[in-house]
This record gives sequence, C-alpha cells and structure tokens, in this order.
Amino acid sequence: MPVDKKNAPVAADKKRPTADWETLLTGISKGKTVLEYGAEDSIFVQGAPADSVLFLLRGKVKLAVTSFEGKEAIVGTLGSGEFFGEGCLAGQPLRMATAISVGDCTLIRVEKPIMARMLHEEQGLAELFVTHLLSRNIRYEADLVDQLFNSTEKRLARILLLLSHFNKESKTETVVPGINHENLAQMVGTTRSRINLFMNKFRKLGFIDYNSREMTVHSGLRSVILNE
Repeated sequence: MPVDKKNAPVAADKKRPTADWETLLTGISKGKTVLEYGAEDSIFVQGAPADSVLFLLRGKVKLAVTSFEGKEAIVGTLGSGEFFGEGCLAGQPLRMATAISVGDCTLIRVEKPIMARMLHEEQGLAELFVTHLLSRNIRYEADLVDQLFNSTEKRLARILLLLSHFNKESKTETVVPGINHENLAQMVGTTRSRINLFMNKFRKLGFIDYNSREMTVHSGLRSVILNE
C-alpha cells in the first residue's frame, strides 16, 4: 500500500542519471505529495478520474489496458526520471490505463491545476517537460514502425532492449523484474509459444540470461536488430 511522505527526501536512481525532477518541483508547496509503493501496487486504475501528473523518481512502473472483454495488455514500462498521467493536462477526464508498480518505487504526485500553473510560470520545467514528451512520442512512432515492418524476433529484441533501458555504453542491463513471457507476448503482439521459441534462442546465443526473478540483457542482442 502507498505511504504519503510529504516533502520527504527521495533517493536518486544511480543507474540512470536523469533530470532532477525533485529539484525542479521544490517550488511547489501545496498540491504535491511524495508517494512510496511496494511491488504490484496499483498507482491508479483505468477509468479513474485523471486529476494529477506523476513523476517516477525511483523504481519502475508498467502501464496496462483492459478491453471490454477483459483482455489485458501491457502498453509500456517507465523507469526513473519519467512522468506519466499527463493526459489530464490536455483535458483527459479519465485514466486510459492502469499504472502498476514493479518492485519498490517512489513518485511525486502533482495535482492537475498546480502542474498546469507550474508549466505556465516555470520556463525550465516547461522546456524539460515538453522535451521529454516529444522524445517519448518519437519512441511511440518507432514502436509503430517496428510493429508494422519488423519480424517477431526483431520486435522482441527491441522490447527487451527498451525494457532494460539499454544504451550505447551498456554491456549488460537488467530488465524490469516481473515481466514474464505472457507479458512479452502482449507487448510484441504474438503468441507465448513464439516468445518461448525466441527467448530460448537468445539465451543459447548468450544474448540474455534469466530466471524466475529477473532477466539480464547483453550487448550482443543488439545484433538481432542491426542484422537484416
């Protein structure tokens, strides 16, 4: 269950240096709450009022949507330094997805009217917010191209690299804990049996290691995307 800790100090994620949202938001004295969640806690649920923006300072969060028929799909994962729930600023009345913590995480929740005022008054915050939003939209466009034109194997490799926040300097990175083959099948858009096939192939080639708790991605996995 979440624990409110207003104005509590928050540890930075040493693995991924990111924008210091906590410092940028220090000017907010009201309408801001620091929240802590344990593994698999619901931060907000699909259909709930969209009344705030959340900044993920430590940990990881997955976003899932559920159809009218009850079918669930994971549509994204977020790491330290990212924000979510910003649709409320564009007039979105209800949450379009459910946000679930993956392991322990710490967030700053800013109420919608306060965030709108801060973006209007604080140029530094507004510029960073817009830059981050544009970067994520570019990633979503790349996701669409990937879905339309790439093979299942390449889509899976790309998803694993994104989940581990792999970059050019990385040699090995750990994927979000709690992501299983069924989740990967939903994200890639294929069957679990196909995921099992390629995961076993990647492991035999030394591109990944995994057990029931976590998965490690090695730099060699990038070759799957680079090769035609």
